[in-house]
Amino acid sequence: MAQQHVLITGGAGFVGSHLAERLLDRGSAVTILDDLSTGNYANIAHLEGHENVRLLIDTVFNEHLMEDLIRSHDRVFHLASAVGVKLIIEQPVKTIQTIVGGTEIVLRYCSRYRKPVLITSTSEVYGKGTHIPFREDDDVVTGPTSRHRWAYACSKALDEFLALAHWRETRLPVAIVRMFNTVGPRQTGKYGMVVPRFVQAALRNEPIEIHGDGRQSRCFAHVSDVTAALVTILDTPACFGKVINVGSDEEVTIRDLAERVVEITGSRSELRFVPYSDVYGDGFEDMQRRVPCIERLQELTGHRMTRSLDTIIRDVAESCRHRT
Repeated sequence: MAQQHVLITGGAGFVGSHLAERLLDRGSAVTILDDLSTGNYANIAHLEGHENVRLLIDTVFNEHLMEDLIRSHDRVFHLASAVGVKLIIEQPVKTIQTIVGGTEIVLRYCSRYRKPVLITSTSEVYGKGTHIPFREDDDVVTGPTSRHRWAYACSKALDEFLALAHWRETRLPVAIVRMFNTVGPRQTGKYGMVVPRFVQAALRNEPIEIHGDGRQSRCFAHVSDVTAALVTILDTPACFGKVINVGSDEEVTIRDLAERVVEITGSRSELRFVPYSDVYGDGFEDMQRRVPCIERLQELTGHRMTRSLDTIIRDVAESCRHRT
């Protein structure tokens, strides 16, 4: 079997770097493209010099480069994106331009050269939905355009519309993944990611800052389980033209998460509750629950998440200890 050449946009990011490792482990040649705006060279430094790795510090908006790369690769994982609610609130113009414009370029050239492509979307698309668990065909409700938080959800939804339009018109082999909270080694709290932020505070015995009252709940999947799902999805033709939730369905409140982090790390940290307005400004809206239905993923691919939340916390803590 000929070696596959795989392009990962956003490959120096947290998820992208783990995806690159997984693809290398199965014998693929991997090109990592990242402008390091939210990615981090440290995530992939250990891969530079690998005989099957090519690292390019550039942007998906370099259209001549993107055309050459997509034409010369067998498949594409498009992970390049603005990430984190905090960044979205602070830089809404960059968020919209990066998400919509970058995906349009990737899809255009994948369509031209008939390359299978996986587009990463987000659970944010479900907006204010209250029907739990979230199913891929549920109606979605978002807030007004005056609330910047919703720019991310709407931009990602437009990505999905565009990808599905390519599938309907030309049968481009494209799969769309709505990713729920993904956690694991190498993730930082820089863009507001809650688990590494809690773990880092706990290891320093500093107060753990909880936004709101802590009763909001989320589900957290280990990055190793998630990257395995991404690879399997693009390997499965039955996934083309579909939106697929990828995440864990183990639900936990943010307060309970903080308490588990304190217990597992043996920390002396106290919990501190901070109003959303102090963190994000007036008018911020959060969702009370976010739980995926993962039946479609299981039915199409047989893939299941295998790592518990306690395992995730331990792995993140170990990773944080090594970085300090």
